[in-house]
Amino acid sequence: MIKNERGYLILASNTETVDYIDCAKACAKSIRIHTPKAKIAILSNVAVDDPVFDHSEIFPFPIDGGFSNDWQCYWGSPFRQTIKIEADMIIPHSIDHWWAMLEHRDVVITTGARNYMNQLTTEQHYRQLFRLNRLPDLYNAITYWRISQTAMDFFSLVRDLFNNWPEVQKQLTMGNTDIGTTDVVYAVAAKLLGVENFTLPNTSYPTLIHMKERINWLQQEDWTKEMVWELNGSNIRIQTIDQQYPFHYHIKEFSKVLNEHYDRELSHRTYYGETTS
Repeated sequence: MIKNERGYLILASNTETVDYIDCAKACAKSIRIHTPKAKIAILSNVAVDDPVFDHSEIFPFPIDGGFSNDWQCYWGSPFRQTIKIEADMIIPHSIDHWWAMLEHRDVVITTGARNYMNQLTTEQHYRQLFRLNRLPDLYNAITYWRISQTAMDFFSLVRDLFNNWPEVQKQLTMGNTDIGTTDVVYAVAAKLLGVENFTLPNTSYPTLIHMKERINWLQQEDWTKEMVWELNGSNIRIQTIDQQYPFHYHIKEFSKVLNEHYDRELSHRTYYGETTS
């Protein structure tokens, strides 16, 4: 049963090495600070009891771990219109104005990524498979859909691609170099169904800042040890530059720093009588 017209959905299931639920809490808090009345849901393999979420949902079908559960987000979302956000992201500035453009389409997947200077990146180091197979430069990290036949067809195909990945690999140049990651599966599905049905032409969103090493000219993987960063409210500055777009911090352990900061910020606002829910 659909509980709300629209909202943000964060997928998060812990692994032996990564606390993705902690990441999801930081993501939700970053939204809550600048958009207090936003509806936020977590989709996980366990019930998550935290007031930052309006809904705690369980994957509606059996899960087998890893990326291959992503397709369930369509059936697991409590919203008619959903913006899915990867757990290890924060939203430094409100993206509520995105709904006005996104809601005219059935599905919209992020195209391209940005560096910490808010510039679209041309770095191809992580995307050789995309280039060799002429796949669209899609990022599943921020994906919009509304309940529709288009969305159902897309996520059904995503499910089938995950379930049959060994066969799909054989059809791709250098396919054996990818274990069936979500970005690649989304790109293959979009290409098969028509990329124009899943992207927005000539707009600056949806988009994200990705803090991977090569995209940001870094010497090491962990940008938090190489760059100067500052947190202020929901905002984050890198090398004094305010990050204008959803921020994929990539280093999962950074969620602990974020949660500590956001808890202080939200407590401060509650103390002074500001609404945070």
